Amino acid sequence: MESIIVPALPVKNLNGSGPVHPALAGMTGILMCAAGLPVCLTRAPKPILHPPPVNKSEIKPVPGISGICRKTKKKHLKKVKSPEDVVRRYMQKVKNPPDEDCTICMERLVSSSGYEGVMSLRGVKPELVGKLSKCSHMYHLLCLVAMYNNGNKDGSLQCPTCKAIYGEKTGTQPPGKMEYHVIPHSLPGYPEVKTIRIVYDIPAGLQGVEHPNQGKKFTARGFPRHCYLPDNEKGRKILKLLIVAWDRRLIFTIGTSNTTGETDTVVWNEIHHKTEFGSNLTGHGYPDPNYLENVLAELSAQGVMEDCIKD
Repeated sequence: MESIIVPALPVKNLNGSGPVHPALAGMTGILMCAAGLPVCLTRAPKPILHPPPVNKSEIKPVPGISGICRKTKKKHLKKVKSPEDVVRRYMQKVKNPPDEDCTICMERLVSSSGYEGVMSLRGVKPELVGKLSKCSHMYHLLCLVAMYNNGNKDGSLQCPTCKAIYGEKTGTQPPGKMEYHVIPHSLPGYPEVKTIRIVYDIPAGLQGVEHPNQGKKFTARGFPRHCYLPDNEKGRKILKLLIVAWDRRLIFTIGTSNTTGETDTVVWNEIHHKTEFGSNLTGHGYPDPNYLENVLAELSAQGVMEDCIKD
């Protein structure tokens, strides 16, 4: 009787970093063994998080960008007008509003605001409706004031329907340091250029008035955090915008970690960064042909656009 040679079939991704779940891979291996098929168990490659070692003499400033470091201190409360004045600055009074819902209180625009009896403003009738000047979305004035009072109260306003930003939006990022420079290594997908490395460092501390739990300690896990951009024209433009976002305290915030579930900790604030240098096994690395455009869109959603860059 002739013997049949069956090649070993690899069962990969046992560490769960790929599309095959470890339990599924294990069950597949058991079934193949039961059928008399040889099994070769392999593990998926580990992500390459950091570049090769770099000497200090090899680290260079980013061309076209002055300085190599930005620091933020405790929040300096800007002297802004009253919430009512801020809202009135960006809206126009509507005499005959349409019979539609106010998407803040969900009451009809032709009726009084749902915040009637909850809050009151001198000289402001609860049925007063206004139209935001850029996007033309309509709300009760009382509703917009209530929304503003629940935010950062920095003199800016964001339309809850289309997210258009009025004024300069700022965030609640804790004090810290942002460094940036060029290292002599290339990212996957960008072999012809060097790499911009950004290093964020935020220490643990106490929450301020703008944070969820004033006076309570917050943690800062995983710092310093290293992030990467290609050192080309678009990468430098994004770095300039990230510096603006950092100065406006929009890169990080204090909240609940999506990864660990920890509360009162420093987390990313809706502007995605690439923290994996030499691979893209976690989805946070390169190559990623859509990333640069995606992060420009995320910055724009925070009100950080090209016209914010100071020459």
